Amino acid sequence: MRKLLMVGLALGALVPSALFAADLAPLNPDSEPDRISWWEVSKKFGPAPDVHGQSYGVVLKTLTNNYWRLLGDGYRKGATQSGVKVDIQAAQGESDQMGQLAMMENMVGPQFKALLISPQTDANLQPAIDEANKAGIPVINVDDAVVSSIAHFVGTEQRENGVRVANWFVAKYPEGGEVAVIEGQAGVFAALQRTGGFKDTINKNGKFKVVASVPGNWDRQQSYDAATNILQTHPKLIGIYCNNDTMALGAVEAVKSLGLSKQVHVFGTDGTDDAYSSIKAGDMEGTVDSFPVLTGEIALDAAERLAAGQKLPRVIATPQVLVTRENMAQFKADEKTVRAALIADANATH
Repeated sequence: MRKLLMVGLALGALVPSALFAADLAPLNPDSEPDRISWWEVSKKFGPAPDVHGQSYGVVLKTLTNNYWRLLGDGYRKGATQSGVKVDIQAAQGESDQMGQLAMMENMVGPQFKALLISPQTDANLQPAIDEANKAGIPVINVDDAVVSSIAHFVGTEQRENGVRVANWFVAKYPEGGEVAVIEGQAGVFAALQRTGGFKDTINKNGKFKVVASVPGNWDRQQSYDAATNILQTHPKLIGIYCNNDTMALGAVEAVKSLGLSKQVHVFGTDGTDDAYSSIKAGDMEGTVDSFPVLTGEIALDAAERLAAGQKLPRVIATPQVLVTRENMAQFKADEKTVRAALIADANATH
């Protein structure tokens, strides 16, 4: 009965006032002032504490998307470096909200020093988060959907993803043109922010028209169908921004099937392996890489610090770069070179 009640609360209408800890305002990680950039953590807080032998629980959104597999690789890489264990579990698909909640509920206990979660929606893991808070277990929200009551978030500035793609069109097409958006899951923070960043920036220019903005629900086939319909309805379209790489690959297939590869530029978000391959092949124009492997390392480091009693800013901002054929080589170089390039890009942007 308790499990059913918790699932019902997670998936049903939640009372907003019940979501927020007494001392925490609702979180918007894109604008939260209590923040620090990923490369500044060790400078300000020193080296990570000795946590050798500890265990940390990870709840991923799914493993059907390469982005989340890469994030898992980052957790494992970080665990090897610090000598800890990570138990990584993932929901069966992008919309397995109850399955993901059940996984996290089973992780709440003394076996883990902290939990790192990537929720499917902004609310589906709330009951388990409440239980972890009662047990004194730190919980870190890592990317994508954002739980407004969460004490710590690690991830990119989601709005900036859309902004960077819009700025590419503004720079490449001074005369403007027609563009479209294929959105992620309705109501999810990342999808709302990515779409909003793109639309606001492109509309501000005044020379572009967003002729369609439709949901693709993170799904390749749905994106293919949506892109096909958009392209047939708007034959002058010059670009499509997709909220993730999976959908961008579907949109690329639609563009190619209609013989519009030279006219329509498709962008994604995430920086998956398949996206890089598509860009290299000349199909996708680009992706806003969120560097999931590095993000996993950064998030685990934050969890280790919190478990050791360190006080960290509420948001740790991780890297993001618009990658195209022109600059992709520098972000597939050795780790030291890539980190230096990411820090330089962040400083130039902000």
